[in-house]
Amino acid sequence: MFLSNLRVGFFLAIRQLRRSSLWTTGLIISIMILTFLNLVVISGILVGLLEGAIQNTKEHYTGDIIIITPREKTFIEGSPDIINIVNSIPEVSFISPRYTSGGIIESNYKERIKETDIPEEVSTSFAGIDPIAEDQTTGLSKLLIEGEYLDVDDFDQVIIGALLIDRYLDFESELFSTLKNVYVGSKVRIEINGAVREVTVKGILKSKVDEIDRRVFFPEKQFKNLIGQTNINEISIKLTGDADPILVKKALIASGISEKDAKVQTFEDAQPKFLKDMKATFKLLGNIISYIGLAVASITVFIVIFINALTRQKFIGILKGIGINGTAIEISYIFQSFFYAIIGAVIGFSILQIILVPYFAAHPINFTFSDGILVAPLTETLGSATLLIIITVIAGYLPSRMIIRKNTLDSILGRN
Repeated sequence: MFLSNLRVGFFLAIRQLRRSSLWTTGLIISIMILTFLNLVVISGILVGLLEGAIQNTKEHYTGDIIIITPREKTFIEGSPDIINIVNSIPEVSFISPRYTSGGIIESNYKERIKETDIPEEVSTSFAGIDPIAEDQTTGLSKLLIEGEYLDVDDFDQVIIGALLIDRYLDFESELFSTLKNVYVGSKVRIEINGAVREVTVKGILKSKVDEIDRRVFFPEKQFKNLIGQTNINEISIKLTGDADPILVKKALIASGISEKDAKVQTFEDAQPKFLKDMKATFKLLGNIISYIGLAVASITVFIVIFINALTRQKFIGILKGIGINGTAIEISYIFQSFFYAIIGAVIGFSILQIILVPYFAAHPINFTFSDGILVAPLTETLGSATLLIIITVIAGYLPSRMIIRKNTLDSILGRN
């Protein structure tokens, strides 16, 4: 009986779709497409706002894996041995060891008239790098917005992060001290561990990664002598394209890197907790907005199907009168709703994967603190498509059920 109703319902659905208005069909499918994109794109952009920040940090600071100084130490002990271990892992493509230290950078110090004048200085982080290794690992030279990149043999020359300079800070805050009148070629004075030097600004870089944009970079040859330290503080590691950071992390630890000497983190481990919490919050907000759109779309489909069934109630009554089971008629409307939803979802999915995702990957949204992309994981996208189909089928079934339950004679005569 059920299979018979299914066949009859399918036949009626095909017949109805062939005879329906192209404008009505196009309108419903358009609603399905826009609803699907609303389900995926809004939450995808909100999550992509933070995902862009995470990818920037991975690409330009941490690499796939970063080894840092343990909290109770001031540097990575036995760093030459650790570098040898890292280089012995086949999946490692490039590494960039860094020397880091806190200090003070001061500008316009020659213009101070009295010793009591408040100096224009900023407490910040300094890093000594091998310019070639750093560029291979994190592409640091690509972030320059003024000036030139460091050379290995540069002496008393630095590149400065943009957030240390007032004209590049997009907001005013007492929490972020900045330097005024600092340009390429300007002289600034730095103080690290009591040592004071005058250096020249060779370049200014901007990455939307605070750990970079609030740093001053030296060539390592000069910097390690300046701080009097031979052990490094950070190692950024770039892996080959198909390598799994988690497996490589386990291999590094198994090869003898002790937690007492160094802390090995994947780029995901290195993410601050607030960033992970914000990502979850943005995803929740995106889902709420998307589900509101889904509810509106389901109501629209309900109204369209209800009006369609209402105008055809005489025909429905005749079908029932000649012996067509009411269940078969209900199934026909379910098939119609399924058709609208599946076509809308397929077209929406194609637009998403072929146009929107590649477009946002090539042209990220320029937010203040990140380059926003569109995040649309396949499993979540297919889940959204399934949800759209289910809700649409329900929205199509309910009004047809309401009309078909009416008395057959009343339907034929058009009585309410």
